[in-house]
Amino acid sequence: MKPRIIVCGLGRTGYKIFRLLRQQGALVVGIHRKPVAGETSPDVIIGELQSASTLKAAGIEEAHTLVIATSDDAVNLSIVMQARVLNPQIRIINRFYNTNLGERLDQTLANHFSMSVVGLAAPVFTFAALGSQAIGQIKLFDQTWPIQEEYIDEHHIWCGRKLSDLWDDPRRMLIYYLPVKGKMNLVSAVLLEHRLKVGDRLIIGTQPRIRPQRKSFFRKILKIFTHFKQFQKHAQSVVGMAIVLLVIILMATFTFVSTKHHISFIDALYFAVGMITGAGGNDKVVENAPDSVKLFTVIVMLVGAGLIGIWYAMLTDFVLGSRLKQFLDAAKIPQRHHYIICGLSGIGIKIVQQLHMSGHEVVAIETDPNNRFVSTARGMGIPVINADASFRTTLHASNINTAAAVLAVTNNDATNLEIALKAQGLTPGISVIVNYADPDFAGMAQQVFDFEAVLSPAELAAPAFAAAALGGKIIGNGMTADSLWVAFGTVITSTHPFCGQIVKDIAMSADFVPLYVETNHQTIHAWDLLVTVLNPGDVLYLTIPANRLNQLWREEGQEMID
Repeated sequence: MKPRIIVCGLGRTGYKIFRLLRQQGALVVGIHRKPVAGETSPDVIIGELQSASTLKAAGIEEAHTLVIATSDDAVNLSIVMQARVLNPQIRIINRFYNTNLGERLDQTLANHFSMSVVGLAAPVFTFAALGSQAIGQIKLFDQTWPIQEEYIDEHHIWCGRKLSDLWDDPRRMLIYYLPVKGKMNLVSAVLLEHRLKVGDRLIIGTQPRIRPQRKSFFRKILKIFTHFKQFQKHAQSVVGMAIVLLVIILMATFTFVSTKHHISFIDALYFAVGMITGAGGNDKVVENAPDSVKLFTVIVMLVGAGLIGIWYAMLTDFVLGSRLKQFLDAAKIPQRHHYIICGLSGIGIKIVQQLHMSGHEVVAIETDPNNRFVSTARGMGIPVINADASFRTTLHASNINTAAAVLAVTNNDATNLEIALKAQGLTPGISVIVNYADPDFAGMAQQVFDFEAVLSPAELAAPAFAAAALGGKIIGNGMTADSLWVAFGTVITSTHPFCGQIVKDIAMSADFVPLYVETNHQTIHAWDLLVTVLNPGDVLYLTIPANRLNQLWREEGQEMID
């Protein structure tokens, strides 16, 4: 009998998870506070999500897995506690924005797995910006690999090639295979040297490339000097007031020298500076001076005191306020082949971090100077422009004409479209990646406006939640031809049904694709993987259709990677 799965919170992400699980044949029940438009199934329970009566009505006491998918961490935490009281053994897949809290709960509670929509979606945005038409991601060899679907047409470079020729490339991992006619698993196709035909679909993972950082101290200094105009813009008031003070000091100095010829220029200058700044010094300069000079001194002292106070305030604001940071950020803006991130939202900062770690130059644009992620970006050395990204001047300041791509990832769909259209108008041909929260309109927006990609985080993250609900700790997932497949690791124990068997034999019989095996602190993949005999303690990483995962993980003695 299939395990019962409850999805709690049928918002954009939750309802997508609910539909995917139902599509894969799972026994799934949904819980929501209000009726879902267009949903007439009796498997949707209406009520307060954290209420014991609502959870009981959904069958929490007999359920195997609970997926909590609301966007409110506090509500999700309440549901966790209520669910564990009603069913201490239930497996929980929890959506958390606060990843630190989620990790702590994973360590504290058994069978609790926290997942982040932002964390799952951000890599796909990053891959799209880098030119990869990614449909998902997979964690392999401590790296996040983009997953792509290759549709074989008559012009494809792989058309007519043997699958066995593609199997042994360490930079590429074959994930899943869908022949245009009939059914054949990938391992059988590789061993039989099957050739790719027009209409075949092949899911592959590609190893990401890390660009070396080539930033020297000399280049940084040179960029500051080349941005002197930016310095003038941010510091012109401070410099202007300094010039006024210098003029007054020199005027007073020459006045004292001209009225008392036995006073040296240095003494007069020393007295003028001390008088205006309030530090004092050598009052004998004016003790025997005419009354007119003394009156002039009084006026200069009063005017100087006022001006020096204003200048100190302006200088303090420039140094301790945001103007100096804006100048330094402007001086650090890359000149070419960089990525412009518009909006330091949760997904925005994740994209910034991933591009930066991959060795790419990035500039961020954020309207709110108090945004908590501004300091995070600056701490990584990323220049941040505090301005509205929908303005032409702001995009020009980010050097959009020579940028590699623009990513509009604010929390507002309309704002993202406005930024994307403005960027497209200023630099025709530039890659524009747009965040659109509503998954139903994301595809339409891409079709209408012809952007590089319009991506919905809910659409990208939902398959991972659905896959995790079906069992195990998922390291990757994807959708192709309306079929959900998942990648995960399984520990081979002495009672495991795969123990003592050859990988290629069980892969063909169980219809999964082996990725690699961890054994004795080493990894085995490609051709050596297929002839490997699995022993206790080995960890087998594989991909399999989600609708078959249920059968696999329920085999007696099998354990998933936690």
